[in-house]
Amino acid sequence: MPAGAAKRRTGFPSGRVTKKLTAPILITMGEPAGIGPEVALAAFETLGGRVGNHPLKLVGDAKLFAARSDALIPTHASLRARPGDPDPANAPAVIEAIEIAAAACMAGSAAAMVTAPIHKAVLMESGFPHPGHTEFLGRLTGAERAVMMLASEALRVVPLTVHIPLAQVPAAIDTDDLVQTCEIVLDSLRRDFAIASPRIAVAGLNPHAGEEGRLGEEDLTIIAPAVSTMVKRGQRVRGPLPADTLFHGEARQSYDAAITMYHDQGLIPIKTLSFWDAVNVTLGLPIVRTSPDHGTALDIAGTGKADARSMIAAIKMAAAMADARAR
Repeated sequence: MPAGAAKRRTGFPSGRVTKKLTAPILITMGEPAGIGPEVALAAFETLGGRVGNHPLKLVGDAKLFAARSDALIPTHASLRARPGDPDPANAPAVIEAIEIAAAACMAGSAAAMVTAPIHKAVLMESGFPHPGHTEFLGRLTGAERAVMMLASEALRVVPLTVHIPLAQVPAAIDTDDLVQTCEIVLDSLRRDFAIASPRIAVAGLNPHAGEEGRLGEEDLTIIAPAVSTMVKRGQRVRGPLPADTLFHGEARQSYDAAITMYHDQGLIPIKTLSFWDAVNVTLGLPIVRTSPDHGTALDIAGTGKADARSMIAAIKMAAAMADARAR
């Protein structure tokens, strides 16, 4: 368990716990030229402006969210939004929305934040130094390590490496990183998903998990030692396991989350099983953050074709996680 995890679970005064159970869920606007504002508004309306005891609040430009000005936390940076046409000049407003929501969650005045998709390349063009939400939120909250999980009712997966070329993956996986990731995932499964004795399956890197070194050494020299360390700590962690047999129905009943070695190894199965209701969850933060598992979809922005199901799932999961942490 990461240092401080127990304190985060039990260290809140009773008044703060009560507030967390009724505090709002904040939804940021994301890239204003994409479908983020559309799906945020659609999800708000579908859910009737609340989930359980939590009212929903929209964080973003007043013009974009004019239809729900009664539930708005406005940004103040200037913004000109044209559907399908992202502009780096809008970056300060996009960043401001994330900062407002994160600060409210850190202060305890919001229970969780749900982020609509950002356009990473456009933000970077403006000088934004972070690869995405996960890394930015890690800095804003002071988290030692932020970990991306994709979660649905069918499957939870955590890629050890994320947005790097496949050719760089073997050199990027590390025993200590895998141990730390296992600890963060186990802590989150207990704290956020109320699983008392969580189980993790760790995928191998190579075909057949390396076939005892015949198809690659990384499974024996990097992954297996990390799993052994976790087992010695009394944790229910198995691996390395062949990835090609890890995701069928019977196999999924044997673990609560799978850690994969690279992006597509984990995201292909969950997007196949749960394309419309998978949720991006950031683990390792002192706050709850979720996001729909899709991008900005610039090609359909403003057409009315955007589907809000993943945003709705992200809002519901954020509320459930916030309640689990507060109890």
